[in-house]
Amino acid sequence: MRHLVTSLVAVVCLLFGAQFQGPGRAAGAETPPVRVGVLKFGTVSWELDTIKHHGLDAAEGLDLRVVELASNQATQVALQGGAVDVIVSDWLWVSRQRAEGADFTFAPYSTAAGSVMVPADSPIRSLADLKGRRVGVAGGPLDKGWLMLRALTLQQHGFDPDKDSEKVFGAPPLLNEQVRGGGVEAVLNYWNFAARLKAAGLRRVVTVEEIARGLGIRTDVPIIGYVFHDAWAEANPETVRGFLRASLKAKAIMRESDAEWRRLAPLTKAEDDATLLALRDGYRDGIPTAWSDAEREDAARVYEILAKLGGRELVGDSPRLAPGTFWTGFDF
Repeated sequence: MRHLVTSLVAVVCLLFGAQFQGPGRAAGAETPPVRVGVLKFGTVSWELDTIKHHGLDAAEGLDLRVVELASNQATQVALQGGAVDVIVSDWLWVSRQRAEGADFTFAPYSTAAGSVMVPADSPIRSLADLKGRRVGVAGGPLDKGWLMLRALTLQQHGFDPDKDSEKVFGAPPLLNEQVRGGGVEAVLNYWNFAARLKAAGLRRVVTVEEIARGLGIRTDVPIIGYVFHDAWAEANPETVRGFLRASLKAKAIMRESDAEWRRLAPLTKAEDDATLLALRDGYRDGIPTAWSDAEREDAARVYEILAKLGGRELVGDSPRLAPGTFWTGFDF
């Protein structure tokens, strides 16, 4: 039944994606399209909008086409079914898929992960203070940030929040409401939801990036990235490089231009200036500054940390990062 549902969703995604291909998608067209599947209200849309607004895709000889989908699972199915060429996902998913025979590969998009946030007057000042507390966690028990937090707390403070704290898993918006209303004492939430809490006056205890440093990770490892088929990249290497160059150019604009963020404000759904500035700063903090062997080696170390705590439920039958998980055709 699961395979039947997946197949049906793939067909729907194929039909849905066709709406975005538009006229002129004939074989041999001079301007190759790049169909990117994204969440309708996701943060990736901000960068893609910047690419289109400034004609960065056309400058690279490409035609970026955004396919909006309803969930992360829908984007994955769309990529598997051929409805899109690129999605955004994490390299854990890519590695597991490769270990099971798929040919997906990953190029970096963002190092931003999330933060532990608490009310401004909270007595919680460090991970050590989470013992016995009611902690909200976005993403579920296999969330990367949660597993890394557990690893560091075990290493430095001798307790496991999974056992020694009262954990509450939930959707990111709901957890933000919970920590603001006192339903939980701290929350580990994704970077954009943590940014909204910061704008509302809550205090950051630690970021997932800082947790990684505590675990001995030396570089800024991209958490999520652009994912595509090896076969597509091998057949269209310059198209892939052109798209990734356009991505970097868009990031440069978003890093340097405050006016760009005012233009993007409606897309961010920021309720006020403070929220817009917090989202801007959070996005900028997550812009990768390097992608080379050093980052890929650190990612492999992170994978081993996550696999140790997440086990087979997280990584399947691949205790180590699968070869080819990272596309090596584009470094910076």
